[in-house]
Amino acid sequence: MAGKLSFSLVSPEREVFSGLVDQVDAPGVEGDFGVLADHAPFMTALREGPVVVYDGSARRTFTVRGGFADVTPAGLSILAEEATEIAAA
Repeated sequence: MAGKLSFSLVSPEREVFSGLVDQVDAPGVEGDFGVLADHAPFMTALREGPVVVYDGSARRTFTVRGGFADVTPAGLSILAEEATEIAAA
């Protein structure tokens, strides 16, 4: 079984989400991308769109407006200009 990804989503006001997850999909300016544990390091700007966090069978969705995503050996950090969780339907 693959390891967990350390993920943090931060807006100027607060830390919106922090935890160990299986996968995160995000809206990069050059296209959507997904990050799993042990992903190669990279940094990209974000466009407005959904950030989807997968952990087992659970899924949480956040809307972000602008910002940056930084993948390092320690995990994924998203610094968003705005971030709001979308309530599950």
